[in-house]
Amino acid sequence: MFLIRSGAIERYEQLVSQLGHNPNELLARVGLTAAQIRQPNSYISYPRLADLLDLTAQRCGEPLFGLRLAAGQSMLALGEMALSSSQQATIESVVAYAQQHIGLHAYGVDVTQKINGEQLELQLSFNFSNESGLLQLMQLSAGQAFNILWQLVQGAGTSLKIHLLQAEPEGEYWQSERYAERLVFSSHFCGISFPASWLPRKPTPNEDLIREHFRERIHQLESLYPDNLEAQVRHVISNLLASGECDIERVAATLDLHPRVLQKKLQTRGVTFRELLQETRMEIAELNLRFGQQSITDLALNLGYADVSIFSRNFKRWTGLSPRQWQQQNRENGDS
Repeated sequence: MFLIRSGAIERYEQLVSQLGHNPNELLARVGLTAAQIRQPNSYISYPRLADLLDLTAQRCGEPLFGLRLAAGQSMLALGEMALSSSQQATIESVVAYAQQHIGLHAYGVDVTQKINGEQLELQLSFNFSNESGLLQLMQLSAGQAFNILWQLVQGAGTSLKIHLLQAEPEGEYWQSERYAERLVFSSHFCGISFPASWLPRKPTPNEDLIREHFRERIHQLESLYPDNLEAQVRHVISNLLASGECDIERVAATLDLHPRVLQKKLQTRGVTFRELLQETRMEIAELNLRFGQQSITDLALNLGYADVSIFSRNFKRWTGLSPRQWQQQNRENGDS
């Protein structure tokens, strides 16, 4: 069972369209739909996503499509894991958190850290493969790992590197200012490296930075769902839940609204913040119980509950079943 959050390929439709191709056609070729990838916290088949990236790179004539997609994303393409990572005390804690909680984002990839001289290598390994050897998926994944560290370490310079197993493309190819002088082709691993001396450093993101990332996402949602405030609120909620501080004040601040203004706007649409919070928690809970590998305790914590018993009571009130009972009745294996 290899699954990944669809948020991993945020901006896919925009990039493919920019390159002159039809994203819906490419999605259909691998058995996916635009509706699936527009819900960032829904799970899709990991192998299908890998095949989609390879197909897209071939059709668009872009050998570095995976990297190009990652370059247009923020660290929050990794959802709850990235948000919670940014709140760790040190870069060492960020790495440990990513290793322990990669399952919040994807099932089928492992993160390993190794010291190589003065460098720390964060190596990504996958539990499946495809015809290309996951060429584009490795690009995307290494690029996303880079994005997190790049946004958490001030003055990273060129000491932060992206490592790819593949050889450097021949001839002229797309290059990103963000990744300039930071790409290592024909490496012995896929992932990133940086000075081990960074490990004791404190991550540097602040509330303004996180809000700016959310604003970028809101702009993307507005282009997909014009005038759909409910979708925007649910999106922000889904990314704040794991922080344990998902209240109307934080959500409103992310949307650059006063809490009372947000409340009134929702009321005119016949819905309340509490209802959207409950619906979002319910959707994430069911997805994780159906497909995920988290324990119920970890799931409760990542939904913002301080006590698993409160989550269990609420879930039973919503569904009539305890989380474990519901999981036993609805568990699915997904694609392998």
